[in-house]
Amino acid sequence: MLVFTDERMADHDPGDHHPDRPARLAAALEGFEGRDVVRCKPSPASREAILRVHDAAHLDLIERSRGQRGKFDADTTVSEGSVPAAYLAAGAALDATRAVLAGEDEVAWAVVRPPGHHAEPMVPMGFCLFNNVAIAAADAAAAGHRVAVVDFDVHHGNGTQHAFDGRDDILFASLHQYPFYPGTGSPDECGEDRGRGHTVNFAMPSGCDDTDYVGAFDEVLLPILRRFEPEVVLVSAGFDAHREDLLGGMDLTEAGYAVMVERLRALGRPLVLALEGGYALPALTRSVAACVDALEEGERGVDAPGTAGGRGAAGDTRRIHAARWGL
Repeated sequence: MLVFTDERMADHDPGDHHPDRPARLAAALEGFEGRDVVRCKPSPASREAILRVHDAAHLDLIERSRGQRGKFDADTTVSEGSVPAAYLAAGAALDATRAVLAGEDEVAWAVVRPPGHHAEPMVPMGFCLFNNVAIAAADAAAAGHRVAVVDFDVHHGNGTQHAFDGRDDILFASLHQYPFYPGTGSPDECGEDRGRGHTVNFAMPSGCDDTDYVGAFDEVLLPILRRFEPEVVLVSAGFDAHREDLLGGMDLTEAGYAVMVERLRALGRPLVLALEGGYALPALTRSVAACVDALEEGERGVDAPGTAGGRGAAGDTRRIHAARWGL
């Protein structure tokens, strides 16, 4: 198992009391301690790779903030070290994806800050400057690969959805608290034009637990992924749906995260996990550790709840996608 990270990503410091504090990087990396992983230094993402997702004006906006402290919005703050960290975060997702596609390993992690899935093609937002997973997915697709992106952060990955909602070579699936920030992600948002049916949203009501998430996986998401037949699976691995995380209102535990990643690994495709949210530091450490152990050791014992997955969210998503995916 490969882990792409760089201590310079801790130089992204949004300020006192901001949830995405530098200590998150160390807390996530603590989850790998004592486990059989190979740490790798990423290269900063190239302008060419970033421009597959973000337009030039977005990239220029980020560049103008280099070496400065300021805000793009109320939540999205930069410090003197933020721009180099953002290039490294996108580069880690790129390098991890290229590594698994080259056969260097079957599983790779990009343990990164700042996170990425809220960054729109033209707008930084939601703590995110560049959309790390979207950049890696677009790079893999440009090389001719079919790509699935699965996002289980408590917040909807609006930026990733909007980057790909017109494409049929990249499937985006998100399980997220709804209604909640950023306000997108209803089940009827399912893609546009030739991409219709390739955006799969599970609008999970607050309070969902391990069995709700695993049920949504087993009943709807995994059958769709099998029919889509991706060549690589990228995960926006946000751990802020954990019951101890105060930024969300969900009831997931580290055991639920472990089952979800094991289910994805069982698809038999190269797997890349990139850190998104997760702000309760002990829970973040335990969740990462549980996922690593599950990927190394196999399935964990969390029962799926039959047809009740997602407290109705799986049923809504199934109805919208049944005809296209044969559910």
